[in-house]
Parts: sequence; C-alpha cells; structure tokens
Amino acid sequence: MLTLQPVNADVQRVHLDGGAHVGNLKRVGGIWKFKAIGYDSDGSVIPGGGPFTDRHNTTLAEPDAQVLGAALGAALSAAPTTERRQAPAPKPSA
Repeated sequence: MLTLQPVNADVQRVHLDGGAHVGNLKRVGGIWKFKAIGYDSDGSVIPGGGPFTDRHNTTLAEPDAQVLGAALGAALSAAPTTERRQAPAPKPSA
C-alpha cells in the first residue's frame, strides 16, 4: 500500500506503508508522472532509482494512491517496506 503526502499543488511524495520514500508524483503539463527515488549508501538521492526504477515516469490522470499502486503492480509487493538509509560515513580528519 502507498500513501501520498502533498508537498505543493504540483508535487506529492510517495511513501510505502513502512515510511520509505520511494518517489514523487509531479504534475507536468497537466499530467501526473511518478518519479522514482532511491538512495545510495550515504543517503544521497538517486533520481529514477529505488525499487520502482522500472516504473519511473508512469502517468496518472490525478494523484491517487490506489491507482498508482495498481500501476506499480508486482514491483509494489516486492518493495522493501522501510527506508534502508545508512548514516553517512565519517569524513577523515586532516
């Protein structure tokens, strides 16, 4: 299951039930597009990455968590339910 959190009139954050941020819905030219998001080991954002890479740019008529979940299909059931971000590695001292 997914949840949507409004950011502004044209952007909604997409989260899995466990809280993992897996993408954004962005309104582009009147069409809502799912933009996949992933994170690397130091917590930096990887645009188009994460468990829904293959569903990046999926389009919707309007923001709807159920419709988006159906569009993500089998990838949704295989996705991790919580964020797997690690704290950044300490920087070496000079």
